[in-house]
Amino acid sequence: MLKEFKEFIMRGNVLDLAVAVIIGGAFGKIVASFVDDILMPLIGLLLGRVDFSSLAWTVGEASVRYGAFIQTLVDFLIIAAAVFLIVKAISAVEKPAPPAPAAEPTTKECLYCFSTIPIKATRCPHCTSQL
Repeated sequence: MLKEFKEFIMRGNVLDLAVAVIIGGAFGKIVASFVDDILMPLIGLLLGRVDFSSLAWTVGEASVRYGAFIQTLVDFLIIAAAVFLIVKAISAVEKPAPPAPAAEPTTKECLYCFSTIPIKATRCPHCTSQL
């Protein structure tokens, strides 16, 4: 069982996925810092010194922090745009190979009996017509 687990872990796609998750988490932290520390303060300044992180509604004892939600939504949109641009760039680089040229035909149809015959035939083997 341990051997099977080791074989599973050492597969290329599992390792690639693990690296992608780690790098994705780090990228998410960078984007969150960019949004929280740079972008949202500038947007708040443009909107009249609004601090989005402190925006909230109070409903009874509960506090609905919609400002934090707006920041998380901006995080998501930036990450989604970055992933879109990366996938688009990779797709442009990995253009499919052009299709192979069509092979020359090796058969033709008899004009009289409509049977399939070799292209070099001068007489139809089915109806014996001269082609």
